[in-house]
Amino acid sequence: MQGEAPISAVPEPKRLIEVADQDYIIEHHFEDWLAFVLFWALAGIVFLQFFTRYVLNDSLAWTEEIARYGLMALTFLGGAVVTRRNTHIAVALLPNLLPAGYARALIAVVDVVTLGFLGLLAYFSVLILERMQYQRMTVFDLPMSLVYGAVAVGCFLMLGRQALKVWRNARDGWHSAYALIAAPLETANASS
Repeated sequence: MQGEAPISAVPEPKRLIEVADQDYIIEHHFEDWLAFVLFWALAGIVFLQFFTRYVLNDSLAWTEEIARYGLMALTFLGGAVVTRRNTHIAVALLPNLLPAGYARALIAVVDVVTLGFLGLLAYFSVLILERMQYQRMTVFDLPMSLVYGAVAVGCFLMLGRQALKVWRNARDGWHSAYALIAAPLETANASS
């Protein structure tokens, strides 16, 4: 007994992919609820279109048009959701190659240019909204400005969320925005 070596725990083998559970925070924002309701209404309309066309062999005329308009509205309202969450598709190659100070300056320029673009988008959405008030929908006798009104709401929500993002990032000198981009790179360097 005295000559035996103590039993040591065998180290667990290193895995190629490590998964850690994250704490998910469910947020309730105005644009989230609008997109949620519109998504499920659109799903119901598309199902109704499928059912009447392929099961009943007598499709409803209005479902295709309303589904198209619903998809337009959902696209821009969803744009507001991803602007708030900062999950738009982006390529972060250049900020990762630059020193931290230059990378933060580049992120600041991108944020301000995005804010300007969304400002123009919101402005043009109002112009097109005004021009489409006399145009009527094909199936329903409703103005097309209803459809473009949803587009304008989405554009203004994106503009507001981007303005809030620029203001928050400017307050801390774009340090937290840079940390979000640099974190995956630093994690990859630390593991190799």
